[in-house]
Amino acid sequence: MRYVVIMAGGAGTRLWPLSVAGTPKQLLPLVAGRSLLRLAFERSLASVPAERVLVVTGAGYAAEVAAQLPELPAANILGEPVGRDSLNACAWPAAVLAATDPDAVIAQLTADQLIEPVDVFAASLETAFALAEADPGVLVTLGVVPTSPHTGYGYLHRGEPISGYAGAHRVLRFVEKPSREVAEGYLASGDFWWNSGMFVWRAATLLEQLRLLLPATHTAVLDLAAHPGRLEEIFPALFKTSVDYAVMEPVSAGQGSARVVAVALPVDWRDVGGFASLAEILPTDPAGNATSGRVVSLDAAGNIVVNADADSLLALLGVSGLVVVRTPAATLVARAEDAERVKELVQLVRDSAGESYA
Repeated sequence: MRYVVIMAGGAGTRLWPLSVAGTPKQLLPLVAGRSLLRLAFERSLASVPAERVLVVTGAGYAAEVAAQLPELPAANILGEPVGRDSLNACAWPAAVLAATDPDAVIAQLTADQLIEPVDVFAASLETAFALAEADPGVLVTLGVVPTSPHTGYGYLHRGEPISGYAGAHRVLRFVEKPSREVAEGYLASGDFWWNSGMFVWRAATLLEQLRLLLPATHTAVLDLAAHPGRLEEIFPALFKTSVDYAVMEPVSAGQGSARVVAVALPVDWRDVGGFASLAEILPTDPAGNATSGRVVSLDAAGNIVVNADADSLLALLGVSGLVVVRTPAATLVARAEDAERVKELVQLVRDSAGESYA
C-alpha cells in the first residue's frame, strides 16, 4: 500500500527571528495564511488519503501539527523527542509501517518547500510510486529540472533512462552545492537535476540498505517500532546523520544492494530555507524591495523587509541590500549577502540572551 511521510521537524534557524524554537518555519502562515506544512499535506492528498499520511516532527510541535492538520489521525503524528537528522526521520516511520504492512511503499516528502503546479507534482510522484512498486531493488529520488545555475542546491548526475517510465533515469552520483561556474556547466549539459530531498521507496528496501550500511541503526529502529514505549530511551541514541550521506550517496556509488533512480520533477520548486528563498514568494515594490507587513521605504532598494509585529511600523531610508526582520521579541538587521549566516547568529543569541529569544 502507498503512504506519504512528511518530514516536519526542522528548527528553521536561517529564518530567525521569524522562525524560533516554539514556532519553526514549517508551521508559520507564510503563504496566503497557510503554513508550508499545510501546503505539503494538501499536496499529499493528491496521491493518498489522509489516513495514510504520517508526519514526523518534534515532540514539542505535535499539538500544533494536529491543530493545523485536523484530518490527520492522532497516531499518524510521530513526535521525535530530539532531532536526529533526516536519516532517522526516514528510518523510524519505515520501520513503523513495515511492522504492519510489509509491502508499504513510502513517499518521503518535506514540509519546507513550495511546489507548483500540484498536478504535475502528483504525476511525477505516481511514476516514482510505480517504479518502487515494480522493482524492490530501487530507491527513487525526485530530481527537480533546474531553471538556473543555482549554487544553493545539491545536484543529481543522471545517467541512462529507465525503460517504460517517462522522465526516469539512473542516478550516477550526488553532487554537493557547486560554485557558480560549475553550476553553469551542469545547467548547460542538461545531465544534472536539483536534489529535491524527496524520495520514494519500499519500506523494506530502505530497511535492507540500513541493515547493510548502518546495522546498529537498523536494529534500533526495528526495536523502536516493536516497543514504542521505549521512544525516549531509543531515539536519542540513534546515530545522527542525513539520509543522503547515510544511504542515497553510498548506494549510488555501488554500496548496499539497491540502485538509485531519479524521476524528473518539472515544476516551479522553491526550498524555503532562508531569507533569499523567502523573498522569492513575497511581493516586490518598484524599487525591488521584497516586503511583508507594515513597511515604508524611501530611497531604499533591493532589501528584504519583514515586519511580523502587528503593533509597529518598519521604515527604511537610504539603504540597500539588507535583510530587516522585526518580530515582537527580536529584530534582525543583516546584509543580504550574509543571510545564510543567520544560523550562526542564533547560537550566539542563545548563549548571550537566552533560549527565549531563539
